[in-house]
Amino acid sequence: IQQDSRNPKLFTNRAMTRIKLQSWEACIDDCLRSIELDNSNMKGYYYLAQAQLALKHPNEALNSALTAYYECLKSDSSSTRNASQLVLQAKKEKWEAKERDRIRRRSELLSELEEGLRRMKEFELGNVRFRHQGRLDSTDAREEMEGVEDISRKKVGELRTVFALADPENMQQREVPDYMIDNISFCVMHDPVITKNGNSYDRSTILEHLKRSPTDPLTREVLTINDLRPNLALKQACADFLEKNGWAVDY
Repeated sequence: IQQDSRNPKLFTNRAMTRIKLQSWEACIDDCLRSIELDNSNMKGYYYLAQAQLALKHPNEALNSALTAYYECLKSDSSSTRNASQLVLQAKKEKWEAKERDRIRRRSELLSELEEGLRRMKEFELGNVRFRHQGRLDSTDAREEMEGVEDISRKKVGELRTVFALADPENMQQREVPDYMIDNISFCVMHDPVITKNGNSYDRSTILEHLKRSPTDPLTREVLTINDLRPNLALKQACADFLEKNGWAVDY
């Protein structure tokens, strides 16, 4: 690098080494430098996305992974499938980050309400102790205190039930619609294309398949890259689904 600081490949090579060493910040610096020298440097974006995911920056990682994916398509790279998987991983981690934030905010409110019920219970137990001063071992005192504890437990249980029912994430079935599943990899598609026969596949998997066999995997009819067209409606449907259901990446 000291001898040839304008060569982007040298920076991506060092970035790959730094990924193995888990030197994420230094890796990002090398990737950004390589992209600055060559903004079509697929490996620069690919390694950048990996480092950003490691540092828990899924939004930035998704942008980098998508750029790497589209650069793979332009150059007909053998890394297209890997870039596609990286896109899905970034989408999953983006969803998980939103999910953690949702649960944290929900938990804060639930905790505050449970704390209010706990204080109410202590207040009522204090009243029972005041009324039965010197006679806390009596049957009446014990029954009253047990009654207060029992009512408090029921209120907390009802509160938690209300929160669970009010949370649509806890009510939905975790199933992926069949039309979103790629018939080659059996994963959720993120860049679907449609064939002349009306079958849809994820772009990266059908391109890999066509390198081995120029046929439609389902009908076995002759199929070439020129027969593929973007399925924009399905692509948007898959994107919307993954935005709300990041768990589906591992389906």
